[in-house]
Amino acid sequence: MGRPTAIVVGVGAEQGLGAAVCRRAAREGHHVFVAGRTASKINQVVATIRAGGGSAEAVVTDTTVEADVIALFDHAMTTRAGYEAPDLVVYNAGNNRMLDFRELSASSFEDYWRVGCFGGFLVGREAARRLVPLARGTVIFTGASGSLRGRPGFAHFAAAKAGLRMISQSMAREYGPLGIHVAHVVIDGGIDGERLRTRAPDMVKARGEDGLLAVDAIAETYWHIHTQPRSAWAQEIDLRPFKEAF
Repeated sequence: MGRPTAIVVGVGAEQGLGAAVCRRAAREGHHVFVAGRTASKINQVVATIRAGGGSAEAVVTDTTVEADVIALFDHAMTTRAGYEAPDLVVYNAGNNRMLDFRELSASSFEDYWRVGCFGGFLVGREAARRLVPLARGTVIFTGASGSLRGRPGFAHFAAAKAGLRMISQSMAREYGPLGIHVAHVVIDGGIDGERLRTRAPDMVKARGEDGLLAVDAIAETYWHIHTQPRSAWAQEIDLRPFKEAF
């Protein structure tokens, strides 16, 4: 038995969910393939993991480009001494901002869909291709409030996230009986990460203590999903601060 490995796609700043999931997997002894579009950001995540005694490597990946996603999985699945094939795949890519539906261009709508949904299809498909022959593994998709309901000004985001949710459900029904645990996590609230703290500091302050989801707390749930007994798998979990209305 070699070192277990994990693929986390959609990693950005260190104070972000993708990075937190990477750190959580590394803490359990996984070698983590840290995949994201920005080399400087994923290299920093890798450096932090290694400084803490963990194992990780950066793989620059644009999840909307089929060749990039295939290359990532080819690299991760390459037989190497002391390492197992990945048993955990997390899709965490996403982008979001309010846009008036009347002003929403076709290209913008497609851009949000490509990141929020199409990239998840590519990652999910490659995960299925590689994990089904092994009859084991976990695939987790990061969802949002928009996965369940479309708010004014967020039609583009909701359409993409709802599509991703359906991919996760279809995969779970198709591959669960074959030993692959597919789960979708609805992040129903603001994430206390670099993106929100940079773009909306007043909102972060107004939410106060425990008013936002902590990235390490979310990552803990992802790890719990990965370690759930086969007799009681969750397909969907929603997470929110206790202050959040729903």
